[in-house]
Amino acid sequence: MAVVREVQVTFDCVEPERVAQFWSEVLGYEHKGTACVDPSGVGPRLYFQRVPEEKQVKNRVHIDVRVGTGLVGDERVAALEAECTRLTALGATRVHLLRADGVNESCLVMQDIEGNEFCLD
Repeated sequence: MAVVREVQVTFDCVEPERVAQFWSEVLGYEHKGTACVDPSGVGPRLYFQRVPEEKQVKNRVHIDVRVGTGLVGDERVAALEAECTRLTALGATRVHLLRADGVNESCLVMQDIEGNEFCLD
C-alpha cells in the first residue's frame, strides 16, 4: 500500500512575513513567522520563501478558497462577492468574476498582496 505524504504549499515572495500574515487572515490559519498553519491540523502548512525578484508571470498552480460550496446562481455570486469585499480590505485585488457556464459554477479570480492569483470558489 502506498504511503500518503503530508504536503506543504510554498510561495516565492519578496516579503514572506507580510504574505504569511495575509494568508493567515484569509484562511483563519495561525500565523507562524513566514508560515501559516491550520489550527485544526487538517489543511496543509503554507510556507512563504523569500526570493529577490518580484512575481513575473501567471501562476501555474493556485489556491481556491472555498466560500461558495453548495451554493448556485445568484446566492453563490453573493457569497463570492461578500468574501471579495473582506479580502480586498486585507489588500487583495479583485481580477474578474467567471460566471457559471453550464459546466462550472461561478468563481471569482483575485490576487494576493504580491500578485499571486487565487480563486474564490
